[in-house]
Amino acid sequence: MSEKLDKAFALFDAYNAQSPETVISEGETIPAELFYAHKLYDWVIKLDPQASEPLLLASRCQHIGRWVIPRSDYPDGRVGYLKWRSDLAKFHAEKSAELLREAGYDEATIERVRTINLKQRIKTDPEVSTIENALCLVFLTYQYDDLIEKMGEEKMIPILQKTWNKMTAPGHEAALKLSYSDMGKALIEKALA
Repeated sequence: MSEKLDKAFALFDAYNAQSPETVISEGETIPAELFYAHKLYDWVIKLDPQASEPLLLASRCQHIGRWVIPRSDYPDGRVGYLKWRSDLAKFHAEKSAELLREAGYDEATIERVRTINLKQRIKTDPEVSTIENALCLVFLTYQYDDLIEKMGEEKMIPILQKTWNKMTAPGHEAALKLSYSDMGKALIEKALA
């Protein structure tokens, strides 16, 4: 790894370590955004062992500072949700660019990270597809069962179908190899039937 990459990762991690939400993993309490950034990075490496530096950077700053703009600040419903997602994406892009500049990256690299994180050209850019696959796999691995509990079966089927449609063949292959709860597995089977 390059010195700049190490510095960027350290800056991203320090920022994400401020996350007020936590995750308990293997008995350790970890700031949620720090945990998910590392898991996204791990999935990117599994999906693309030769991942480029911009893709590795994008994986570690995809949702940087997600807690800064809470969903609760926006109206309920689809319109409020989409506005929140749009504002959040802009914030992630600005914050990651700021930290990448601090780490010494040039504007071309920063723009490439932004393109990957904003998922531009998702159908034609293999790196954007990789990050989307990795995001879906993080969801299925670490957040899926909690969402089943919260949403129920009826709402989960379309969520799973949308998740599946976002992924490409490598994502599907990895998703089918994951271990799921009995309910989780049954819902995936229904969603894909």
